[in-house]
Amino acid sequence: MLKAPGDTTERISRAQLRTERIKTLGHCDPVTVPSGTPLRSAIATMQSNDGEPILIADGQRLLGVLTERDVLLKILGREGILDEPVDHVMTRDPQTLTADSTVGEALELMESGRYRTVPLVDETGAPAGLLRQQDIVEYVAEAFPQEILNLPPRPHQVMEEQEGA
Repeated sequence: MLKAPGDTTERISRAQLRTERIKTLGHCDPVTVPSGTPLRSAIATMQSNDGEPILIADGQRLLGVLTERDVLLKILGREGILDEPVDHVMTRDPQTLTADSTVGEALELMESGRYRTVPLVDETGAPAGLLRQQDIVEYVAEAFPQEILNLPPRPHQVMEEQEGA
């Protein structure tokens, strides 16, 4: 856990951000359903977990992920699909990371794949968690509090003079 500025812990540098391991960030425990679960049940599980993606597993092996995007693009408006297995609409073989992957790798994967959430797996490929963009934003805000506090209200705004006394 990062401490507040001014204590004995040094704040993380930008270079360290690229090499910092995901395991030092907070991340969500995975919500999983077994392969073959009816979509109706899988969506109810997603709803009861604030819309977080759910991981579909076969025993201890990650098979896929069901996201809000999957629900909107593949399910919404289709008659009779809610009784079909989640396997029919899940994103199969999703890109994953491990707790030993770096924050830099996570950012690159999220950027290139346009993912808001990336499943984390352990060394055996079993679901181990979810890394959300929000987890990274919170980490950066803790790591660079002064820089975050001094950001202009509009990203491209240039201040004519420095604020403060």
